[in-house]
Parts: sequence; C-alpha cells; structure tokens
Amino acid sequence: MTDNTHERFIGHWELEPGTCDYKQGDPPRVGSYIIYEEGGELVFDMAWTDLAGATHEASFRGTPDGEARPFKGGDLVDSLKITAENRSELNSSAAMKGETLMRASRTLIDDDTMRIVQTVYLPDGTAPTNKSVYRRRKPN
Repeated sequence: MTDNTHERFIGHWELEPGTCDYKQGDPPRVGSYIIYEEGGELVFDMAWTDLAGATHEASFRGTPDGEARPFKGGDLVDSLKITAENRSELNSSAAMKGETLMRASRTLIDDDTMRIVQTVYLPDGTAPTNKSVYRRRKPN
C-alpha cells in the first residue's frame, strides 16, 4: 500500500472486558483483534469467548481507500468499505444494495489503546451501538 495512514492500527489487540458497553447482545468475556497487511489489503481477524464460554472467530479484509467494494456476505451484506480517516481513525462499513447496515469506528486514544464503536442499523430504525476498548499486546 502506498498510503500509511492506517499503519498505527497494525498489531495484536486484547479486549479490556470491563470497558464494554453493549446495547446489542452480550459483551464477550475475552477477545482479541489482530490487524495486519496482506496483498495490498488490511486484514481484520477477531476472536472472542462469549459469556457461556463458547469461542467465536470472524475475519474480513479490504483496501482502506474509502471505496465500497463487493463483499461475499451472503444475504446480509454485499459491499464493504474501509476508510483510513487519519492516523488515529480507521472505519469500516457494510452495506446491502447501497444501504449501510453496520459501521465500525476504530479510534486510537494513544499508540497502545484503541476504542471500537460498532453500530448496527436495524429495519425498525433503531441503531444499537456497542463500545469497547482494546490494548495493544506487547511482544513477549
């Protein structure tokens, strides 16, 4: 990638469970968030353990250029846009037929603290928001 605006986000992040403020669903007990570059795209790998102890994983990737691109999200999402707003804000949004259904904003509070605010836009017009803070994992 030629633009390094997103570079500060690259790394392995660990959830601070006590910071979770969820309006939709239950917050996880533990979680991690890994952001890295591969093949000219940013890759977002997430893993978490829910309150019942079940583990989950999700991953997505895209170019942080602010352009909506086709995304294989089945019947839920057909496009994804990743925007590196500046060196401290990295956003993504998912849409179906041009209508934004989800937005996630990642903001660096400092080099080792990232706040994530995720909003889901529901058919009834509500938009519940989940907030959490992650700390950069230090190499051993």
